[in-house]
Amino acid sequence: MNPHPRRERPPQTKRLVIGQITICRGCCCGNTERGLPEVPVEWLKSEWRKRGLLKRVQLTISGCVGPCDVPNVVVITNSSGTEWLGNIEKVEQYRSLLEWAVRCRDAGEMLVLPSEFHRCRISPFVVRT
Repeated sequence: MNPHPRRERPPQTKRLVIGQITICRGCCCGNTERGLPEVPVEWLKSEWRKRGLLKRVQLTISGCVGPCDVPNVVVITNSSGTEWLGNIEKVEQYRSLLEWAVRCRDAGEMLVLPSEFHRCRISPFVVRT
């Protein structure tokens, strides 16, 4: 007899989030020793907790998400898809992401990114024609 019977339905989470922000802190991103801009990881984690965002807008500090030729990559994921940002170089940009996440939490949905991030959008995937 199998001690782990197969479930009839897929697993479900009790914690539904409206979105996830993944901050790359891998081999390149935030590597100030290589002359790249800092990623304020501890500040982000502290502010995310202080503002009570974790249960609605998940913050993930990740190893390398690529592409490694673009520093300081941020990946935003929600039920509508995924957006990639690169060259997030200034603390003010991280602060703007934080404030945007607060507005998303308050609205109960992921809102359109502030226009200042339009120039930071990247597409790391090959598009087949």
